[in-house]
Amino acid sequence: MAGLKFRVLLDSQDKTEIFRDILISDSDNLESFYRAIVDAYQFSQEQMASFYVSNNQWDKGHEIALFDMSFGDDDQRIPDVMSTTTVEEFIEVKDQKFILVHDFMRMWIFLIELIGYQEETPDGPTVVLSVGNAPSEESKSSDELKFDSDSTNPDDDEEEEDEFGFNDFEDEYDY
Repeated sequence: MAGLKFRVLLDSQDKTEIFRDILISDSDNLESFYRAIVDAYQFSQEQMASFYVSNNQWDKGHEIALFDMSFGDDDQRIPDVMSTTTVEEFIEVKDQKFILVHDFMRMWIFLIELIGYQEETPDGPTVVLSVGNAPSEESKSSDELKFDSDSTNPDDDEEEEDEFGFNDFEDEYDY
């Protein structure tokens, strides 16, 4: 057993450098790693999330989901589950990369890279370095989650016309 040190960078819109270095045992499962990450950023643990094994170009590879998503279908490749998957199972290169997507509505993206090893095994996941202030988890909900209010306003009495000036919904119903 060994300790693995990961840099967990929050992919932010304002390009501010916000990251946490987390030390974890290679035999810990990915769910405990996930919980350490969201705790380090003070995010809730009540959202759906998935790790993706990645490469140097940060492409999404194999998925490891927080919950079992199989639905009994054997025909498709189903994701592994974080609680039954150890960190070491997906360490393929010395600077292994992962992408973590937390909250599929807000799409918080974490870029994770293995940056070091140690011989001693930590007792549990530990934040060993914290740089930058994490944004509020709800801060992404303002504009990203709203629909275009101009086109979906139910109180709007104007009916949309196509490029030729015709209304596609000509009937006796009042929209």
